[in-house]
Amino acid sequence: MTTILVVEDEPEIRRFLRSSLGAEGYRVVESENARRGAIDAGTHKPDLAIVDLALPDFDGKQLIREIRAWSPMPIVVLSARNEERSKIDALDAGADDYITKPFGVGELLARVRAALRHAVRPPTGQPLALGETRVDLEKRRAWRGDAEIHLTPVEFRLLSSLAKHLGMVVTQRQLLTEVWGPSHAEDTHYLRVYMKQLRDKLETDAVRPKYLLTETGVGYRLVADEA
Repeated sequence: MTTILVVEDEPEIRRFLRSSLGAEGYRVVESENARRGAIDAGTHKPDLAIVDLALPDFDGKQLIREIRAWSPMPIVVLSARNEERSKIDALDAGADDYITKPFGVGELLARVRAALRHAVRPPTGQPLALGETRVDLEKRRAWRGDAEIHLTPVEFRLLSSLAKHLGMVVTQRQLLTEVWGPSHAEDTHYLRVYMKQLRDKLETDAVRPKYLLTETGVGYRLVADEA
């Protein structure tokens, strides 16, 4: 049974999450503060953690760093803080995704499923399915229907970086560092240019993208159809 650790100080939210996640067949471990969360993460070895940032003993970002120091488990932040800086800081600390309160249970469950898929996805997988478009990142080839699409080496690197975190938010700084190198960590205009190019080539409607999504002020997210 998949185990999910919930680190949240509000009993009502813990109760709601226990009910919602339990109904989907997940085993839920509850921690009311960060210290308890750190202990439970080590003791129960959960498959995924849901962490609030405003915990009573110390900030959830510190807990994320502690968990990330020894475990690659997916970490989803669930927080009332909706400022861009808070989201960026949490993701840079090691979180895989960020959901703001109030939240819909449908979205939460979808993000949990995406994070769990990301955790178990093998290093070599099937081509990405983006509607009518297929992208084989290993062979560095892309098609829409039977017509091949030309992607540049930089476009493939950017797409590969997003695909490594499929369904997850990737910060601008992380993408810039992975694709262009640490010296370009602040060159956000690179991302705007190349994301537009990818959308023009891969999306059916580049103005209303379904797969290459912007998380305003934070970064980008790649979603794909089920294979």
